[in-house]
Amino acid sequence: MPPDAVAPARPVPGYPVLGHIRTVTPGVALCATVTALAFVAVWGEARLFGEAWIEALVLAILIGTALRTMWTPPALWRPGIAFSAKILLEVAVVLLGATVSAATILAAGPALLLGIAAVVAVAVAAGFGIGRLLGLPPRMALLVACGNAICGNSAIAAVAPVIDADSEDVAASIAFTAVLGVAVVLGLPLIGLGLQLSGVQYGALAGLTVYAVPQVIAAAAPLGTTAVQVGTLVKLVRVLMLGPVCLLLSLLAPRLNGDAPGASRPAAPPVHHLVPWFIQGFLAMIALRSLDLIPQAALVPMGHAATLLTVVSMAALGLGVDVRTVARAGGRVTAAVVLSLLMLGAVSLGLIHVIGLA
Repeated sequence: MPPDAVAPARPVPGYPVLGHIRTVTPGVALCATVTALAFVAVWGEARLFGEAWIEALVLAILIGTALRTMWTPPALWRPGIAFSAKILLEVAVVLLGATVSAATILAAGPALLLGIAAVVAVAVAAGFGIGRLLGLPPRMALLVACGNAICGNSAIAAVAPVIDADSEDVAASIAFTAVLGVAVVLGLPLIGLGLQLSGVQYGALAGLTVYAVPQVIAAAAPLGTTAVQVGTLVKLVRVLMLGPVCLLLSLLAPRLNGDAPGASRPAAPPVHHLVPWFIQGFLAMIALRSLDLIPQAALVPMGHAATLLTVVSMAALGLGVDVRTVARAGGRVTAAVVLSLLMLGAVSLGLIHVIGLA
């Protein structure tokens, strides 16, 4: 067996789940340790400065990233890190839905909902244009544009088969979503504070610019609960744009790629694959909360559980980030991703100003 391969769990007769638990336990324990260090650091901040200026979510990312950059986790740890970064993260998002009521959604208003669709459309088109001006091939430019405009890795993975992208292009595009995703999570709160945005305004900005739903939570948390709720809502609407974008690209891809007329192309992914289970669960939780079907006594514990699981997931995210990956992806890709992201931020701030979001 290659040294970096993950050894399969030894089956436990009659209890197959136990084998999986044993496989993920080391990595989950590592993420939990990083999480504990983050909360200890928050406690230290409060003791030294009277207030914790950096949230546990952000500290977990920083500690995890520093550890990953100095040390590559062996195969033993990887299943648990992946489990924490994906499954625990998705469970946290579902639980977060219990903290959002229909009143929050209605408060966003139709102008914001329509504006989100407009921002995604503009960001995809402008991002593609930036990539082409910098000399990127059409498929690569599309991957970068869709990754920035919608939801990072998930958008890249969904769009890649639709446009028949090369694996090297996919790998280079995905390399940035982890590193720049962390950079945006860390830097966006400073922008929100500097611009003196309200919780609703900053939540909308976070939802429109940050790559993944849990990263939106991490980026919005420093500005309060309202920012988290609005940011999550905006981000989910943005993610739902992935379906229409993939369907449209399935029609435009041959022309953009220069394929011969009548050439076969991959079909767009099924719609149910474009709406992950945790987003469906999040929306179901909102419905249950709005119908008062969740006991009031359960709301606070569910919120605390969502926060804790999110911090563990952010620790796993950090443990999956090697900042050296940026240097290996190339200058043109770097410039395309960064410029597209800056453009997305500017368009998002413009939308917030135009619709008068208060």
